[in-house]
Amino acid sequence: MRFLAPGWLALLAAVAALIVAYVVAQRRRSRYAVRFAALPLLERVMPREPGWRRHVPAVAFLLTVTGLVLGMARPVLDVQVPRERATIVVAVDVSMSMGAQDVAPSRIAAAVAAARGFVTELPEAFPVGLVLFDGTSAVTVPPTPDRAAVTGAFDRISLGPGTAIGDAVLTSLDAVRSTDDGAAPPPARIVLLSDGANTTGTPIPDAAADAAAAGVPVSTIAYGTPTGTATINGDSVRVPADVEALAGLAAGSGGLAYRAETAAELEAVYADIGSSIGFRTEEREVTGAVLALALLAAFVAAGGSLAWFSRLP
Repeated sequence: MRFLAPGWLALLAAVAALIVAYVVAQRRRSRYAVRFAALPLLERVMPREPGWRRHVPAVAFLLTVTGLVLGMARPVLDVQVPRERATIVVAVDVSMSMGAQDVAPSRIAAAVAAARGFVTELPEAFPVGLVLFDGTSAVTVPPTPDRAAVTGAFDRISLGPGTAIGDAVLTSLDAVRSTDDGAAPPPARIVLLSDGANTTGTPIPDAAADAAAAGVPVSTIAYGTPTGTATINGDSVRVPADVEALAGLAAGSGGLAYRAETAAELEAVYADIGSSIGFRTEEREVTGAVLALALLAAFVAAGGSLAWFSRLP
């Protein structure tokens, strides 16, 4: 929380002074009663003590004053607001290493299942595109609101040699630009999953720079375990994800970097990305809400005092 007029917060010192004065007054009251009356006689002549109820109006009054001071300071909170529209391009690595089985039942099977769930959960108004890449990259499905077209494309995946991560970013940017109809373009995001290192095509730093220049953040998912192996050309080859390079791609483009070593972790990553894409953070002034709470506290102070002591505080 921050305040648009923080100078008013200095009055909280006066609230603190009122609290101290109230505590001191209550202690003096107790000492005065004991000093000038014998305890057995005091119990007979004094009405029954109200106990905790005696403090309710005072506490409510202090909350009222505190709320008024905070309201004058004009508090502002960060709130999550649903986006009205955004273009999302999902880029999935379909290189031979995705056949590794360190993620059950296999990397590619778990990746497809998680990506399908991610696409399905995105807001219906968001056009979603799909880019598949191995040694080359291609727009498999241009951005469209038709979820079935995107999820159905996963059924036609075939694995190939090489990993062109940088080219996948540039292809995804082309897919985003293809939605430009002359009007103000909606915000766009690229979500890229890879389980390997960039072996061909555009260097990753260059792709990150292009994405940043286009204002399209790339969120990356480094996928698979460090000890995973795949059979490529008859040989068993270790296929760890290049975590550092993917993190650099995300940082250089303004996106977020994730890592997933299991199917459950991958689903959690996609869920987190979906929540960040579907909403934007805005600052909202909440002065009205704070003043409403202060008014409620004032009613409590007045109501408690009238009900228990037949007077206003």
